[in-house]
Amino acid sequence: MSASNIYVALIHFPVMNKRGDVIASAVTNLDLHDIARASATFGVKSFFVVTPIEDQKELSARVMAHWIEGFGGEYNPDRKKALSMVRITDSVEETVLEIEKIEGRKPNVIATCARPCNGALSFRELRSRISSTGEPYLLMLGTGWGLSPSLIEGASAVLEPISGNTDYNHLSVRAAAAIMLDRLLGAEWYS
Repeated sequence: MSASNIYVALIHFPVMNKRGDVIASAVTNLDLHDIARASATFGVKSFFVVTPIEDQKELSARVMAHWIEGFGGEYNPDRKKALSMVRITDSVEETVLEIEKIEGRKPNVIATCARPCNGALSFRELRSRISSTGEPYLLMLGTGWGLSPSLIEGASAVLEPISGNTDYNHLSVRAAAAIMLDRLLGAEWYS
């Protein structure tokens, strides 16, 4: 399966805090590295880090420069390859416009949520659409306590939550990204 039509966005604004307030969350070094590595593993076209906060964009750029242009890239070429696919944008709207420039059409924007949502797409259904339509898709991952309701409501669809065999459901966004990408783009050995 070619994943060349898939984009991932890690959203830092607008997201929710524990109380349900809309906030901007902080970019973390681990998220940049691990989601970039998962994205590269599964053939994602680009990984967008979405934040309007200037110091967070500067931090992201410094981390990436170390691993792309600095000693880190010489020391670990695999990490350089993964982090080279990272793009920093101010908003989901800007991200969609960037993808539209590349693809010549707007992507199907897929929201993710750890809570069940009515009408959510199953992983199997989205996997089938990705492989059969050739259309571009943007998978939005929320930081903090998840995407704001406005992003979920404005999405083309919402992906079903990841569920384990307990009622505990508080995965890190890094772990969730890897699981989602494997279910959507990985080998179907588990089916």
